[in-house]
Amino acid sequence: MTMPKGKRLLKIKEAAEMLGVNPETLRRWDNDEILKAVRVGSRGDRRYKVEEIEKKIKQRKIG
Repeated sequence: MTMPKGKRLLKIKEAAEMLGVNPETLRRWDNDEILKAVRVGSRGDRRYKVEEIEKKIKQRKIG
């Protein structure tokens, strides 16, 4: 199954690299509902929407 363009999900490491933070920071943000992850698979692995990561990057530049 292919995700439609703009709906790609990033692995936690990819999202952390884009934001310039440690993956543990993303786990904490997810738990604190600052940046929610999409849970996938039977293990509940975290994935992040590209558009949500880009929005967070813009917020960090403004604030």
